[in-house]
Amino acid sequence: MRLMRAPNLIIGQHWVNLLDAAGIRCELHNRYLNGALGDIPADQCAPELWLVDERDEAMARRLIEAASHGPAAGSPSWRCHACGEMLEAQFTVCWQCGTARDPLDG
Repeated sequence: MRLMRAPNLIIGQHWVNLLDAAGIRCELHNRYLNGALGDIPADQCAPELWLVDERDEAMARRLIEAASHGPAAGSPSWRCHACGEMLEAQFTVCWQCGTARDPLDG
């Protein structure tokens, strides 16, 4: 089921990565239609996020909404479970080893 349109390909891919990290399967459609802009109406060229399982809709919308605001001011740092590096709250992937933040870390 189509969840939403992304404003651009970079944000659309970010949303896919965010949902994937939470265990929500999704697909990004219209990745390559930007080149057809003008021949195809702009509203039909935007990247679209599609869920594999429509039962994930409410959780997916909450995650994307929360991510669009970033971490709250004063959010605590987190420690990478793989390498032990301490990272600030806004980072979702360890810069040292590339391990994704554990969802239980906040």
